[in-house]
Amino acid sequence: MITTKNNSQKQRTIGKEFSFFGIGLHTGKKIKVTLMPSEPNTGISFLRTDIKKNNLIKALWHNVSSTILCTTISNQSGVSVSTIEHLMSALSGMHIDNILVLIDGPEVPIMDGSSKPFVELLEKNEIILQAFDRKIIKVKKEVKVTKDDSFVKIAPNNQFSINFEIDFESHLIKKQECQLQMINGNYKTDISSARTFGFEKDVKQLRKNGYALGGSLENAVVVGENSILNEDGLRFSDEFVRHKILDSIGDLYLAGNPVQGYFYGKKSGHFLNNQLLRKLLSDKSNFDII
Repeated sequence: MITTKNNSQKQRTIGKEFSFFGIGLHTGKKIKVTLMPSEPNTGISFLRTDIKKNNLIKALWHNVSSTILCTTISNQSGVSVSTIEHLMSALSGMHIDNILVLIDGPEVPIMDGSSKPFVELLEKNEIILQAFDRKIIKVKKEVKVTKDDSFVKIAPNNQFSINFEIDFESHLIKKQECQLQMINGNYKTDISSARTFGFEKDVKQLRKNGYALGGSLENAVVVGENSILNEDGLRFSDEFVRHKILDSIGDLYLAGNPVQGYFYGKKSGHFLNNQLLRKLLSDKSNFDII
């Protein structure tokens, strides 16, 4: 989600296809994913290989069908893929415009709970420039959506910047705020390794409701009553808010193109991120394509 001053950055895809396996955070299922190069201007799509027809889903804001604990996209036939936000975040952070994601199950693997494994796989397997310039969604006026004491907004800016604020009752998190300008490849160093998190007290109820069936200390930060349960502790002192930024970058990439603007989120999540895109992109006076 980085734009150059003359906005002439070329579109990107990967040089060759590659595959990886992992466990779904919520389903607990072992999933195989294959990433394949895609032609310019085709964007990002998911193809469910375990379903034989009507199995293609475009990774776009208007295909978001659920935002409960993750972001899920579906096509008109009801075929869906969930927990796409970390992979989408990595694709955004690595400026990948066009890619086809083959997946043999309903959920993108959680890996270690961050987007770092995806970033490393993309780097290892070569990223190539394509002949066409990137199309950038340049925000022209502030757009804001609110729910109770949570909100997200995006305003005009000369690059993509993000500011996020969280506030949890847990004394191990409390209030955290992080502001970053996404320049010079700092997504990889400052955001990609921040892991998803949850509370020990919620695990039993989540699993009763069919969520977090694949969750473990290997793929999430677990916050106990008085301590972080992960042996190695946190990767950043403010890892929690950095992961919220990671999620938001992934959700915003469902705009279909990189967004140029200043994003601010307060105590928000996947639902408000999607509502912001719906409000921003439903009115052409809110943005330009450059």
